[in-house]
Amino acid sequence: MSDALRPEISLPTVGLSGFDAALTEEEQALQQGMHRFARDVMRPIGRELDRMPADQAYMPGSPFWTFHQEAAKLGFGPEAMAGVAPDLAARMEGVGIEELAWGDAGLAVSTGAGGMPMAMAHASGEKELIGLCENKLGCWCATQPDRGSDGLILYPAERHPGSLGNKGNLHATFSGDEIVLNGQSSAWVSNGPVAQVALVDTVADYGQGFYDAHGSTFGCNIILPLDLPGISRGKPLEKLGKRPLPQGEIFFDRVRVPRRFAIATRDDYEFKHAAAWAQAGTAMSHVATGLARSAFERALAYVHERRQGGEVLAKLQLTQYRLGVIGALLEAIRAMARHVAHYTRCSPRAHPYFTASGKAFCCSKMMTVVDESLQLFGGVGLTREFPMEKLLRDARAMQIEDGENNILYMHYGYLLSRLHQSEGWGRD
Repeated sequence: MSDALRPEISLPTVGLSGFDAALTEEEQALQQGMHRFARDVMRPIGRELDRMPADQAYMPGSPFWTFHQEAAKLGFGPEAMAGVAPDLAARMEGVGIEELAWGDAGLAVSTGAGGMPMAMAHASGEKELIGLCENKLGCWCATQPDRGSDGLILYPAERHPGSLGNKGNLHATFSGDEIVLNGQSSAWVSNGPVAQVALVDTVADYGQGFYDAHGSTFGCNIILPLDLPGISRGKPLEKLGKRPLPQGEIFFDRVRVPRRFAIATRDDYEFKHAAAWAQAGTAMSHVATGLARSAFERALAYVHERRQGGEVLAKLQLTQYRLGVIGALLEAIRAMARHVAHYTRCSPRAHPYFTASGKAFCCSKMMTVVDESLQLFGGVGLTREFPMEKLLRDARAMQIEDGENNILYMHYGYLLSRLHQSEGWGRD
């Protein structure tokens, strides 16, 4: 057979998200619908909000609210996943969130945070609480100016010997059928300046003080309407990245709510706190996947257009090597995100420290993909003519958002050590 007639090996099948071979028709339909929405709605609005001052970007009638009005029509909220089998829910959420983040990571996080109160209300099964969250933009109020990573500590042994858990300045006091809230959140509450309902995660005094016998704080989760007397807001932050995502303080001055608004109290708080944290961590892993893919795809397109030394960049071996490295990293990020999501949804005893390791891995490797993708653009990647500089700023924000990566890896390392010591994992 002559060389001219020798058949070439066929190119592999790839989909919107890469080397996926087993998406069902339902998952493909979801992916395609989300992709169109991300391309046609999210990207233009995200670019517009990124360039607006924070004191204007989220005002009534702004593009931010246009986005949420359109996003509500997708039907991709907590209600859609209620009653869905855990393994299918993990896959569907992964596919959907990745596409949203491919469109704009800040708006994707705003959507996820916006649904946190409703997700927890649905989990409680309380119709009154579900009604409080219906058709309202939510937030997850879980960090404070002086209590950030401290709130992620689950075991007393992780604290400095002899120290008490950090109580922070926001706290709930339970008295009879009433809860009183005092203090403030941090400035990093996603949707904080504009949310209409909150999932408040804070320390609590049930009548015997804030601490248990081991020096750990008691806690609670509360579904809280944000139009109550005593609630005020700070200004939305002017930030480096994720500018389409409003973040700012919420202040509580003797805010009173019925005790029945609490969905987690002294006896079940630790479990539900861990569940909420795990849910947020899996979502952030999918967001990292979408953001990394957006940067990679833009770089892949650009190197097929840009000529250097008489040839398009894509035909140079060094460029092919660099594409290969970040392309492989992208597939690893997606695989990790989906694995963590499946384990968190389906394991009989999932753990937020494992989920946290997935968030840290996906976000740190995503940063590499975005940075190298911008590098392939050369100097023009630093200009606003291309969206690469925005993607780099958004990626940088995610190295801290929802838990700084080094802290999360530290928690995971502690968990591995405990598994070795207590369960014998890793011993011959």
